[in-house]
Amino acid sequence: MNEAQRYRVINEPIDVQMVIDQVSHRNAGAINTFIGTVREMTAGKQTTYLKYEAYTSMAVKQLQKIASEISEQWPEAETAIVHRTGELDIQDIAVVIAVATPHRADAFEACRYAIERIKVIVPIWKKEHWDDGATWIGDQKETVSYANNDQHDGGEEV
Repeated sequence: MNEAQRYRVINEPIDVQMVIDQVSHRNAGAINTFIGTVREMTAGKQTTYLKYEAYTSMAVKQLQKIASEISEQWPEAETAIVHRTGELDIQDIAVVIAVATPHRADAFEACRYAIERIKVIVPIWKKEHWDDGATWIGDQKETVSYANNDQHDGGEEV
């Protein structure tokens, strides 16, 4: 796959091995992956499913920006990030990050850096669905919630 395929927002299940293969190379002593999945319990409430929406073109640019930031801090790192949109059931994979570096500590640190930055700068929103209702989460760090579900327009739906 070409460089552009390393940073994607897609509406179908993520092929974890393909993401790993995008960063694998002969000088990689470590490949760290982060696989974010849909959990059933959130703050004591039982989730039935999540819906992710994104401003896709901007989200991809921000994923590329995160990879550039990683390259600045860990110059030998190779990074790939894929985030899913649409309706996801419990245990579905929402995001896969793969980082390859010559040494394991760098791979761990860069991978953690990537997921934390995604939650801050990438325009992806999620709607949590429960048996008794649903709420749009205003940001992925879950520090903002929309008081009125109609206030969120979801950007450009994928």
